[in-house]
This record gives sequence, C-alpha cells and structure tokens, in this order.
Amino acid sequence: MIDLKGHAALVTGSSKGVGRSIAEAYAAAGADVVIHGRALGREAKEVLERCRSHDVSASFVPGDLSKSTEPVVTDLFKAAIAAQPNLDILVNNAGQYFDVPFEQMTTELFGKTMQLNVTSAYFLTQRFANHWMANNIAGRVLFIGSINGQQAEPVSTAYDISKGAVEMMVKTLAVTLAPRNIRVNGLAPGVVLTPQTNWIIDGNPEKAEWVRLHTPNRQIPHADVCGPGAVYLVSDAAEHVHGHMLMIDGGISAWQYPESPA
Repeated sequence: MIDLKGHAALVTGSSKGVGRSIAEAYAAAGADVVIHGRALGREAKEVLERCRSHDVSASFVPGDLSKSTEPVVTDLFKAAIAAQPNLDILVNNAGQYFDVPFEQMTTELFGKTMQLNVTSAYFLTQRFANHWMANNIAGRVLFIGSINGQQAEPVSTAYDISKGAVEMMVKTLAVTLAPRNIRVNGLAPGVVLTPQTNWIIDGNPEKAEWVRLHTPNRQIPHADVCGPGAVYLVSDAAEHVHGHMLMIDGGISAWQYPESPA
C-alpha cells in the first residue's frame, strides 16, 4: 500500500536473506534498487531479475565490507551513486556471524565481526549523509539489527555485541542527522528463515520446536516478513519516526520467559 516511486535504494548484503527480501519489497513498492554483494553470482542475478519484474531499475555493485573500511566503503558509495544518481535510501543490512566460544575468540574474528556489522555501516552512512547534505537530499537510512541486540546467546558474544552497537548507532545517528533532514531507523528480525538459519531448514526439529516455544506467535517465518516494515520505515508515512528499532520477532523481545511445555 506504500508507494516508493521516485526513490532509489542501496541495500547492502542483498543477494540473499533479509537483504534480498528488503530489496524485493522496495522494488515491489516502486523504488529503483542497487543490489550489493561480494560478487555477481547466481543469487544476485536472481534478485536483479525479480526486482526488474516490477518495472523498476535494478543494478548490482560489488564490495567486501568485511575488509578495511576506507577504500571498500568509498568505492561502494561511488558505484551506487553512479548507478542511481538520485539515490536517497541506504539500508545497512550486510552482516554475518563469525563466532566461536568466548574462550576461543581471537582479535581477528572479533575485529572482522565489528568491521562488517558495525564499522562499515557507520562510515557508509557518513559518506551518504555528506553527499545528501551537500545536495539538499532528504535521505533515509535503515540499519538491520537483530534480536541479538537485545537478548544474548552464550556462543554469540561478538555478534551480540555488534548488534547491540547497531541499536545505539540507530539512536545516536538519528539524533545527529534528524536536524539535517536525514531520517535514521532500524529493523531487528527475530528468528527468520535465511541461509544463515539453515540449521532449522536442514532437519533439526527439536531446535526448531525450542524456537517456536520461545516465540509468542509460535512461528518461524520466511525473511520476507521483514520487507513491509522496511518499506514503511523509509517511506513518507514514517516522516516523524526517528531513532526507532522495529522488532520483527513474533513477540520474542516482549516475553520474559515461555510457559512450560505440557
């Protein structure tokens, strides 16, 4: 029901998972999209095809955001603007889980997690914010967090810390950029079906049942459930929404503990 015609978005990490669902939802709402991934493989080509089926422009830009920030972020920014000169939406979705048990964590793995999940998004937002302010563009930024930004898991220390940082980044950048006509919000999925949650798909019924038990609506949905919320948060309908983290989690974050199973 929300129309994004006339807008253009870069969605990082959008060849699969939540990023793919968001890119396709934007295209369905009428926005031109720039897809991003490490390389133009089969999955990225499928996303481009699905987006273009909605009669919008869809381009691909490569870049490994887990590498050193400055050259990769700058090249990605320039490539996205070249593909869509009027780009006014940035979705910082690229992220990954690299964890090992806490006592085995290395500075390399911890740094890689923070680089991809936090640092690259911070400086990519900086590039776009400076460009938008210089060109009097009302920008919209959406950070993709996680339920892990609010609720911890024992073998997820680096990932949990990074997603907690994303939650604060949404708030501090919203406060900083709102006076400059740039809106910043976030969206945090609970457990949804993506390539990263293959342990659910690939036949682990006991663990899947545990997840359902801890989810008030008892669902483990496809990542597509994230699309409509992502469309809303960058739309004109959300013009007075700043610094908000929208939980797409079936109620997990609202529940102190589940009832004991029968």
